[in-house]
Amino acid sequence: MSRIPFAVMISGRGSNMVALLEAAQEKGFPGLPVLVLSNRPDAKGLATAREHGVPSLCIDHKEYGANREAFERQVDAALRASGAQFVALAGFMRVLTPWFVNRWSGRLINIHPSLLPKYKGLDTHARAIEAGDKEAGCTVHYVNEGVDEGMIIDQIRVPVLDGDTPETLAARILPKEHELYPRALKKALTRMSSR
Repeated sequence: MSRIPFAVMISGRGSNMVALLEAAQEKGFPGLPVLVLSNRPDAKGLATAREHGVPSLCIDHKEYGANREAFERQVDAALRASGAQFVALAGFMRVLTPWFVNRWSGRLINIHPSLLPKYKGLDTHARAIEAGDKEAGCTVHYVNEGVDEGMIIDQIRVPVLDGDTPETLAARILPKEHELYPRALKKALTRMSSR
């Protein structure tokens, strides 16, 4: 089975990226990481990617001012130059334009710290606690033009405990994200290769 080359896009430390890179080292994993790309030069995940033997690159979005599409055209060119055929967003803290999303349609996924369709956007843990939810969790989904609206690939549920704060809930959900994302990426790549 030939492995599908994929890129990971990050903005920070890249803990979910590490989970994906480590999963890709396992026998039979359907993807091969070819690039880690960040929009922030200070992203700690860039060095971590290099430690894992994966090329890393920063394209600083600030250099493009308000021209989001110009930034994304550079990102797109870098992804294509790397040979990537699939992209996983792992803490990439920018909303992508329809131009980019459509260019990578069906080949672009994201992880989100809530049980979508609940709590799209930010402050997901606080919103779940405020609503009195008995469970929270994380979701991996395809990216479309809406924020956190694409088709769900997989989820993991985590109970909300009495006395939970957004921080304690986030700390319990993060290891589940690291479990979920490789599993969901494997599903998405397997689905892509069987088309």
